Amino acid sequence: MPTEILMPALSPTMEEGTLAKWLVKEGDEVKSGDIIAEIETDKATMEFEAVDEGKIGKILIAEGSQGVKVNTPIAVLLEEGEDASAVASPAPAKAAPAAEEKAAAEKSYGSPINPPIAGDAGSAQPAPAKAEQGNRVFASPLARRIAAEKGIDLTGITGTGPRGRIVKADVESAKPGAAKPAAAPAAAPAATPAPAPAAQAPKAPSADAILRMYADRETSEVPLDGMRRTIAARLSEAKQTIPHFYLRRSAKLDELMKFRAMLNKQLESRGVKLSVNDFIIKACALALQQVPDANAVWAGDRILKLKPSDVAVAVAIEGGLFTPVLKDAQQKTLSALSAEMKDLASRAKSKKLAPHEYQGGSFAISNLGMFGIENFDAVINPPHGAILAVGAGIQTPVVENGEVVVRNVMSMTLSVDHRVIDGALGAQLLEAIVNHLENPMGMLA
Repeated sequence: MPTEILMPALSPTMEEGTLAKWLVKEGDEVKSGDIIAEIETDKATMEFEAVDEGKIGKILIAEGSQGVKVNTPIAVLLEEGEDASAVASPAPAKAAPAAEEKAAAEKSYGSPINPPIAGDAGSAQPAPAKAEQGNRVFASPLARRIAAEKGIDLTGITGTGPRGRIVKADVESAKPGAAKPAAAPAAAPAATPAPAPAAQAPKAPSADAILRMYADRETSEVPLDGMRRTIAARLSEAKQTIPHFYLRRSAKLDELMKFRAMLNKQLESRGVKLSVNDFIIKACALALQQVPDANAVWAGDRILKLKPSDVAVAVAIEGGLFTPVLKDAQQKTLSALSAEMKDLASRAKSKKLAPHEYQGGSFAISNLGMFGIENFDAVINPPHGAILAVGAGIQTPVVENGEVVVRNVMSMTLSVDHRVIDGALGAQLLEAIVNHLENPMGMLA
């Protein structure tokens, strides 16, 4: 029977996307793994692969269509021997009411800023359904053929294809004569008493009220794209639910600037030029290893400690920002970190990052020093435990050994989630960062 190809969830928090481009047309034969479309999420433009083999019988959603909800049928795949007459005309899609769009935006946690950990309520990926109804097993012809060859019983296999259909990948990973056990049903949650009614917070002015307020002024409206809506929802959540506190320190960069100039001269023949930000990334990665209790994230009902230093770095792009993650940063050389950061930043600006490149991490860096900002407070990127806001290095008079001297001083503010990191622990982490920046040669040890 014809198989519906559904709009995929290409990230844990994707709820809708733009079908940017079809790479196949009706009548084309496709195999599992073939790239059939390009889909824009609020974070990136990604390729969409076929999970089954067959012929494209009908394209249901035209390329360029925006706001296509996850799991909406976008095309129909025909099995061998079927023709397009077996495809029923789809019912016209209804536009989502404004209230539903607003609710979706408020629920969306996945931003260019990190999405939630697995199991968060914001996750848009449905659990796979068992591909069986009554005595009938839903499986692709290719999956059935492989199962027959390997002696695999399909009745207990959990399908990961559209609507629980068993596809090639499901049977390839199964053992002959055995089936993958279906997921156990979740236990029913214990009943909890209804919370006492809370005092109602004052409501913000509605969009209509604000438009009326400025009706006599010349304005222009900028519609929110998916990225901007997600950033707004994500950061509102962060400021409203995370108990921030702030720690401030300054670091003298004179030794670092001399050391950086020496290294860049040695690396010039290799086309490598280290930035101050590369040293900051390395310093934070090493500090997280020195203060392992601060290398942690808030996991809802527990704290999750990480062993590697996975450091996220904010990258400004048109209309928003990304926080690509440099994984295992404590193990990488300064030149390797520099090259990786340049690559991630370049692809972030063209929205070509894959989800695994901007998800995760326990700690983030936001550096506005190159814009002349002396100091600022950054908003924590949940579920991270902290974020370091870095200001500009400024020639500043300081007292050393009773004498006033001029030093290149950079101010930093560590925003900390008090649920994860207490004050003294945050102070230890910031002290370790400063020590590495003021003694840069030690970062090569």
